[in-house]
Amino acid sequence: MPEALLLLVTLLGGLALLAYGARGMRVRRVARERLAVPPPPVKEELVPQARPFLRRHRLLPWLVGVVCAGCIYFVVGLHLTFAVAFGVIVGLLGGQLEAFLATRKTLLIEAQLGDAIDLMVGALRAGGSVLHALENAVRETRAPLRPQLEEVLGRIRYGDDPQAVMRALLARVPLEAFRLFAAALAVHWEVGGSLAPTLATVGRVIRDRIDVSRRIRSLTAEARVSVVAVLFATGFIALVMWRADPERMRQFLATTLGRGLVTGVVILQAVGIVWSAAISRVKY
Repeated sequence: MPEALLLLVTLLGGLALLAYGARGMRVRRVARERLAVPPPPVKEELVPQARPFLRRHRLLPWLVGVVCAGCIYFVVGLHLTFAVAFGVIVGLLGGQLEAFLATRKTLLIEAQLGDAIDLMVGALRAGGSVLHALENAVRETRAPLRPQLEEVLGRIRYGDDPQAVMRALLARVPLEAFRLFAAALAVHWEVGGSLAPTLATVGRVIRDRIDVSRRIRSLTAEARVSVVAVLFATGFIALVMWRADPERMRQFLATTLGRGLVTGVVILQAVGIVWSAAISRVKY
């Protein structure tokens, strides 16, 4: 009974911390948006805004981990230590999955931007206007880049200030590749000149960044595979020991020291996965 009460209090405290953290993140995000973006004129308020291309859900894996810990303890009936350990593992691995999906979508939109810039350069060198080049890029591009380019093209056609449109694009897609793209278009609309060579250089820089990112992931793949192999080897050794002498393993897991050691090992393995993924992540 005390353990059930302790777990219930832990779950409620975890949910309260998650709710408090989500509220704090939302307040900080709204404050940054109000400080960074000036109040739009009435004309811009009537224009529908495109959604940000990427929405992060950093608290969701930990919420799922808390729910899984509660289910394991109350439904499955495992010890509180194992339930908490499993919840921590679900939270850590779920966070890595969320970061992997976000990175994958980021690389996809950067690759699409490089292809769209190549289409725009071809249209500009053929004698087309900037809006015509944007139309060609929108026509040949798919999500997640297409809604962003449609937003840019539509707002410029409605008569919005191109500088404000480019700032809005950077607010929706805060990536270095889009910073270069928006700066090139903003400078062209401000001072004029030939846009095709500048965009060609921007496209080449974007492709170089993507190539460097892929090379880094290829070079760090061996280390990640080694970590996974060590984890599987540990689990295989534990299974062999269980099959060889199950009674002794039950007695070991029935003690407080045994449960603490097993829980610590499992949590440290999950932390090792997170650490190996963090040091191999591209940051430039």
